[in-house]
Amino acid sequence: QRYAGSNQSTLSSNDLSEQSPLIIVPCRPCLKNKTDPIGLHHAMFIPTLEHQCTSEQKKKWLPLAYACQMIGTYAQTEMGHGTFLRGLETTATYDPSTQEFVLNSPTVTSIKWWPGGLGKTSNHAIVLAQLYTQGQCRGLHAFIVPIRKMGTHEPLPGVVVGDIGPKFGYDEVDNGYLKLENVRVPRENMLMRYAKVMPDGMYVKPPSDKLTYGTMVFIRSMIVSDSARALSQACTIAIRYSAVRHQSELKPGAPEPQIIDYQTQQYKLFPFLATAYAFRFVGNFMADMYHRITGDINEGDYSELPELHSLSAGLKAFTSWVASAGIEECRMACGGHGYSRSSGLPDIYVTFTPSCTYEGENTVMMLQTARYEIPGGSLTHSVALSPLNQKVVGLKLARRKSKDEAWNNTSIDLVRASQAHCHYVVVKLFTAKLSEISDTAIHEALSSLCLMYALHGISKNSGDFLQAGILNDPQISQVHQRVKELLAVIRRNAVALVDAFDYPDAVLASVLGRYDGNVYENMFEWAKKSPLNKTEVHESFHKYLKPLQSKL
Repeated sequence: QRYAGSNQSTLSSNDLSEQSPLIIVPCRPCLKNKTDPIGLHHAMFIPTLEHQCTSEQKKKWLPLAYACQMIGTYAQTEMGHGTFLRGLETTATYDPSTQEFVLNSPTVTSIKWWPGGLGKTSNHAIVLAQLYTQGQCRGLHAFIVPIRKMGTHEPLPGVVVGDIGPKFGYDEVDNGYLKLENVRVPRENMLMRYAKVMPDGMYVKPPSDKLTYGTMVFIRSMIVSDSARALSQACTIAIRYSAVRHQSELKPGAPEPQIIDYQTQQYKLFPFLATAYAFRFVGNFMADMYHRITGDINEGDYSELPELHSLSAGLKAFTSWVASAGIEECRMACGGHGYSRSSGLPDIYVTFTPSCTYEGENTVMMLQTARYEIPGGSLTHSVALSPLNQKVVGLKLARRKSKDEAWNNTSIDLVRASQAHCHYVVVKLFTAKLSEISDTAIHEALSSLCLMYALHGISKNSGDFLQAGILNDPQISQVHQRVKELLAVIRRNAVALVDAFDYPDAVLASVLGRYDGNVYENMFEWAKKSPLNKTEVHESFHKYLKPLQSKL
């Protein structure tokens, strides 16, 4: 109600955030910030030690890691190999005579590339390498590799390490490269909670080959929550600004209305607002699922690990794709001011959009999920094939001469099927969350968002529903009409709904998304602080502009 003309709201942000704390969880800055130079130390290095070390290894390494005496990174991706992990070339060959592993980067393409904090900050790395013992390759395993001296931070012998240079964003993070040349580490530096190499070189298999990828599954689950966070921040900025900005005329001669009152603006923003809420609930679900299944694994039950791997891959791809597009849509919905860095939106975009690639390129992630979706696959309750996919996919891989060739020839359809399946899962989880809400007003507001999310997804993909015979033309028309009606319903609570995310101004770092709505005064103040306004132009004028003018 602090915004002029926005007092139609039937709810306040307090209704949503205080009376229903289990539904709207306030989002505060995360200490494990991925834009922090030691962000990977907290987000990947320590969790990998916690989950893949033996008890003896934990006693040795974790106190050093917790105290940041040992600062680590996670070195998996190579210059020539990313998502296809079996293609990684770095080798770790066991030498039983010294009980050491000898690590090597045998080719240029095997140089580790992209790990955050590797360029200048880290003194240790968890290196994913192909294990060779007793003359056999045993596949990827993780090794703790010291890369810099603890006292001087100088590179150790055989370690070639440095920064990979400027990037699209993440200027704060020293993403690096790592080339290993006959680097020896003790046998105990292999993470041996599951797979083991005995002193004589005998290899003990892990209960599941997917346990090596536990860190990636953890990060993919986190990315779902990151998607909700980034998209909800962008929606907060764009919707608050849309309630402040007045533009053009709805009626000739009438005052300029708030741009949030234009149906086209609502159609740009409100589906993404609904999506931000949906992804918040899905992020909570994935975190709970990860911890539950991790607990099962600790008890020796690995039955749900493939399901966790599949769902985390698909939802990571689905949510990051949608959120990345949504952030850009929010920026464009703010007009020219959205292009200014003062809006906060450019920084949100460049920080978030790499998640479409890291920890698994999204198209490949969708195909991994599809392997659990196709008819005849082993499906459990959480990954049960959606009704749409049962009709749309209909693959007959067994009848093809080459299953691999058939898979490639149907991969476009498989990706689309995985996307449809993930949308179906999100709708199910959003609907299930509504049953937990007892407050009538809150239930009504979130039900409108849930319905918007579901129907907008059908509207944008109506061809699939028509082709599959699930819906007919009149029903699709009803869907389109209902989406338009929901825009007006959501408009009444739009500002309260973004306020309920509870982002302080310091977190949003946006002139346009200020809580108090004082956009223009602060935009002017922000502009005056530009570094170019800190110096006079007399010297540069006489040096550059005046000679140019004299030639004209």
